[in-house]
Amino acid sequence: MAMAFKMATTGMWVTDECKNSFMEMKWKKVHRYIVFKIDEKSRLVTVDKVGGPGESYDDLAASLPTDDCRYAVFDFDFVTVDNCRKSKIFFIAWSPTASRIRAKMLYATSKDGLRRVLDGIHYEVQATDPTEMGMDVIKDKAN
Repeated sequence: MAMAFKMATTGMWVTDECKNSFMEMKWKKVHRYIVFKIDEKSRLVTVDKVGGPGESYDDLAASLPTDDCRYAVFDFDFVTVDNCRKSKIFFIAWSPTASRIRAKMLYATSKDGLRRVLDGIHYEVQATDPTEMGMDVIKDKAN
């Protein structure tokens, strides 16, 4: 496995799979969302789960653990008031209150490095519980 992208501040590595999956989502629309996790032992950011094009935002929200941090990207398709179809990519930093302090710190310090690798993100949402990343929050930011 090639590790192409090192995040200098935390010493974490982002795997090629992360960037490749993101590019497939962005350009080919083969994924609706991608969930990333940090493996503390190997110091790698890896793909945890990929949602197919038919999956929804609710599927993404349900796939996030209630007691551990994750990053996620979501491809939000919508129609504007001018009746134009648009797509915006959201980066979600999921850090539930029940997660360990060490995990929260690690995810917080590694976030910017991952975002730099994932070129093309439009908006960011930080959430500690599901209400902070509800569909209403996504729609408000996209418009």
